[in-house]
Amino acid sequence: MVQSKLNFCFCTLAFGNVYRALAKELVQDLEKYAPGIPVVLFTDKPRDFKTYKNAIVFNHKRHGILLFHERRFAIAKALSMANSCVYLDADVRICAPVPTNIKWLPGITARSCASMNKRFRSRLAVGDSPRPDIVKILQVYKKMAEKIGVNSEDDRTIWINEFLFVVTKDSGRELEFLGYWERLALYADLNGLHKHPAYAIGLAAVKAGFPIRHDEMEGFDFFDDRIEKVRIKNGQSDPAAKQKYFETQEKVEQRYRSLPHKVMDKIMQPLCHHYHTARLQITTSLTDFDFYHR
Repeated sequence: MVQSKLNFCFCTLAFGNVYRALAKELVQDLEKYAPGIPVVLFTDKPRDFKTYKNAIVFNHKRHGILLFHERRFAIAKALSMANSCVYLDADVRICAPVPTNIKWLPGITARSCASMNKRFRSRLAVGDSPRPDIVKILQVYKKMAEKIGVNSEDDRTIWINEFLFVVTKDSGRELEFLGYWERLALYADLNGLHKHPAYAIGLAAVKAGFPIRHDEMEGFDFFDDRIEKVRIKNGQSDPAAKQKYFETQEKVEQRYRSLPHKVMDKIMQPLCHHYHTARLQITTSLTDFDFYHR
């Protein structure tokens, strides 16, 4: 009953040795810098987190082919407990106390986002001819838009960088948004668009009338290795300021990406991919053949 009165909580997804190890660092950060605010965590091995009192842990079996869209389940659960949820990738770190009095506006608040159409135009304009992978993404994106009756040229469609964003309830529109994301996630997976949930998120938000807005999120001092490298390159961050976070992440990755682990991954990844592809083809054929396969 207490959880339903929360202003916000955190949530994340942690699958595999590397991301579970990194998620432990994140959970400890949140325990230190956001005491009393729970983190909803969906994982393939809940027992790895049994000692963390601030973590509400759920065992999760993937519904899609890869795991990029699976974060929607953690978000849905978090929204059943709080008015807003702050989604963080498992490899993000929190570096300072988090303000607890933030009132997020209804919809999605993204730390980084851009116009979907402008993003496509800029990526297609690079080089002498459009990159085949970007052309393929655009083709699938247009089919996704058509499937749910959204104009793919709609300027309201926003691409978000999904490493850090907030979802806030909006009179039930959040449930519509999650429902459309579900359908588009599976459709994207079936059509080879495994790693880019932002395309489904943007289309689902437009269809549900669920607003997306940008916010610098002042007061959220975070570390993401990709973002930090860009900041350092642009002279926006002292290279030494967050060196310890780089070192911790590198140690975790080296530990689980040794030669034996790499060999096992090379064997298992194709097998897992074929299994989950076949499973998804069967389940979607049985649930809604026209939507997913025509």
